[in-house]
Amino acid sequence: MRYRTLGRTGIQVSTLALGAMNFGPIGHTTQDEATAIVDAALEAGINVVDTADMYGDGESEQMVGRAIAGRRDDIVLATKATMPIGDERNHQGSSRRWLVTALENSLRRLGVDHVDLYQMHRWDPNTSDEETLSALTDLQRAGKIRHFGSSTFPAYRIVQAQWAAREYNLSRYVTEQPSYSILQRGIESQVLPVTEQYGLGVLVWSPLASGWLSGAVRQGREVTTHRSALMPALFDTAIPANQARLDAVGRLAKLADQAGLTMIQLALGFVTAHPAVTSALLGPRTLDHLRSQLAAADTVLSADVLDEIDAIVAPGVDLAAHEKFDTPPALLDPSLRRR
Repeated sequence: MRYRTLGRTGIQVSTLALGAMNFGPIGHTTQDEATAIVDAALEAGINVVDTADMYGDGESEQMVGRAIAGRRDDIVLATKATMPIGDERNHQGSSRRWLVTALENSLRRLGVDHVDLYQMHRWDPNTSDEETLSALTDLQRAGKIRHFGSSTFPAYRIVQAQWAAREYNLSRYVTEQPSYSILQRGIESQVLPVTEQYGLGVLVWSPLASGWLSGAVRQGREVTTHRSALMPALFDTAIPANQARLDAVGRLAKLADQAGLTMIQLALGFVTAHPAVTSALLGPRTLDHLRSQLAAADTVLSADVLDEIDAIVAPGVDLAAHEKFDTPPALLDPSLRRR
C-alpha cells in the first residue's frame, strides 16, 4: 500500500480508501461481512474509512462503528452530512441548525467522540458559505471534528467557499470528494486544477464507474451485477451514453490484457496516477470484491498505458454527462431561472 499526505493537513492516508456505502440496506452487507471487510482492509494497509449519515439512514455508520471498535485511533474516520434524512424538511442541508444535530447523531451511531473528516455531501444552495463554515469551524474548535471537506462541489463553489473562509476568518474545506473514473473524466478540466491550486486533498468516489470497469461488463454479455439490478438504466445500451461506455470498456479490456492487468487494476491505477488525487474510494459489497480491488494497491501505470487510455477516452470528457451530480440547480428547475 502506498500513502500520501491529505492536502495540507499533514495526515498520511492510503491511496486506496474504504467506502462503506454498501454496508447495510444498499448493498445488503451484514454486520459480520462488514466487519470482515474492515478487518481485511486494515490488514492490507488501508487507514481511511468513509461513510455518510444517509447510507441506509444511518445503518452504515452504526456498522462502521461496531467494526472499528477498539482501534479508533488507527483509522482516519470520515463521514458526511447534508443529504435528506427522513421527511422532515429541515433534516437536510448545511445550515448550522442541522449540522450540529446531524454530527451528534453521526457520532452516536459511530460510537466515537470525534471524526477526522466531516464532509458536506453536496453543495446546499439554500445556505450561505458563511453559515456553513461558521458552524463547521465551531464544531472543529469544540473538538468534534478535526477537519472538514466538500463532496461533489462544482469548481466555482470550491473557489467561493475558499474565498468565504478567508473573508470571514473561518476554517476552510481541506478536501474534496468528487466522482472520477476513466469513463467520467470531466473533473480534470476544472475541479482538479482548482483543488491543486488550493492544496485540497482529493478522495475520489466511483473509480470503477458504478461497475462498468469491474471486469464484469463486456459486449454481448448480459450484465447481472448488483448495481444493474438496482439501476437497470445504468447499463441500458439503448441509451447512447451507455453504448459509448460499452465501446470504451471493450477497448480498455484489450489494453488491460496487453498490459498484464485486470480491469480493476487499470481503473484504480488510472485515478491514482493523477497528481491531484490523494486516494481512491473502494465500495466493496463482499470480501471477494475487496480482495480483487486490493490487488491494485501497488499498481503504477506506465506513461504508454496512460497515453492509450487518453486515446480511448479523451482527458476532461464525461462519457455519461447526464450523470453529473454538480449541475447548478437553475439548470434543473425552470422556476429558478424565470421571473
